[in-house]
Amino acid sequence: MAVKLIIFTAFLMPCVVIADHHEENIIGTVLDDFHDAAANADEERYLNYMAEYAVFMGTDEWERWPKNPDFAAYVKRRFKSGVGWNYRSVERKISVSQAGDVAWFDEVVFSEINGRFRGTGVLIKVDGVWKIGHYALSFLVLNENWKDVVELTKETKRAKKQN
Repeated sequence: MAVKLIIFTAFLMPCVVIADHHEENIIGTVLDDFHDAAANADEERYLNYMAEYAVFMGTDEWERWPKNPDFAAYVKRRFKSGVGWNYRSVERKISVSQAGDVAWFDEVVFSEINGRFRGTGVLIKVDGVWKIGHYALSFLVLNENWKDVVELTKETKRAKKQN
């Protein structure tokens, strides 16, 4: 009996790995199309990738945008002119929960205008479809530039307080 169980498990293991890899590919496609929708200022497609309760974290310290109503309103205004923002993933890691209904990722995205950023987030499977529940975009700062960036931020905050 134990031998049969070992043989059965050995045949089953590749299926589990393929299933996880398959979900990672689907999630990668979702994220790529999410970025493509932004690049093409496609408001409906872009927002449809986000769960109704989703939050987008921007790069400024105050930027915490709940999808409804704040981020949806911002996207509508921003995409109205037909110009969005263009980030494409150049490196991505995806993990899927054992239950297969939650995933988290980190990626390095590249903008021709602004360079490299880090995107991190969580996706939730809603009615069998992966939706972004949380996306955070942050600047990548080289360790060698850290002190300069900290000082620049302090100077900017001081200047804002004086106005």
